[in-house]
Amino acid sequence: MKIIKIIPILLINFSCSAQTNLEKYVIDDDGITVEKTDSNKQYDDVYNSNNIIYTVGKKFTYSYFYQNTKGEKFLIKRGKPVLQPEGYSTYDWDFINFEKQDSETITHLILKPSSGNPFGKNFPDYNQTAISYEYLMKNGKSLTMEMTGVIENEMNIWMHPPRSNFFEILELNPFPYLNAPYKIGTKWNWKLQIGDHWSDKRWLEWKGGIENVYDYEIKENKIISTKLGDLECYNVQATAKSRIGETELISYFNSKFGFVKLEYKNIDGTKTVLELEKVE
Repeated sequence: MKIIKIIPILLINFSCSAQTNLEKYVIDDDGITVEKTDSNKQYDDVYNSNNIIYTVGKKFTYSYFYQNTKGEKFLIKRGKPVLQPEGYSTYDWDFINFEKQDSETITHLILKPSSGNPFGKNFPDYNQTAISYEYLMKNGKSLTMEMTGVIENEMNIWMHPPRSNFFEILELNPFPYLNAPYKIGTKWNWKLQIGDHWSDKRWLEWKGGIENVYDYEIKENKIISTKLGDLECYNVQATAKSRIGETELISYFNSKFGFVKLEYKNIDGTKTVLELEKVE
């Protein structure tokens, strides 16, 4: 992401216990606050060392399900091989009824923060904590892994969702995002250009690029029941609008575990729900 503006302000930190000079932060061209590049420091010292939640070495395991407009629940499984133009093969995916899982059903997603810049060759100015998503099948094998990023600092926490195979549908939804000040009533927005290579006849096809316009608001701060127990969470409600339609996200954020539940309403009216089950 391209850096365009330095923030010379003071901000109360996440715990709201002290003020921190944020001249070291910048706003990128997507409107998200990131750490300022420092040529005298290693990549991890700039973008990873101040993380509290998404720290290198942790593993976040999420369960998920997809729900169609009839209310029926599904998971996904590995489909047929697909030969790519470059000469290598990937796998397509199929839905499988939630109650009829087999050994190749993807049952969990595993998020792992990692050190360094895995995109350094093509994107030397990359400014996020690298994360991977592994797609774990019922037989214990990982189907695939994708690399992407998360941004965590006093100003905001912003995360790429999983976006391989079926989860490409989440590109059209609001991304998980919490913005300061961390209190009920805080509102913010941002925009993202999305190409038509994300279109798919299984949810929606379109031609040409679109611009998603996102609006977020912290609606509540309350204790909710989760798979990790009863946790105090911010309830953040968000919408994304473009010329092809509207999507939604209700996210639940905990100061210790991060995004513990993500409830997406997809572009075709279906739902995708991810819930954090374990942190190691």
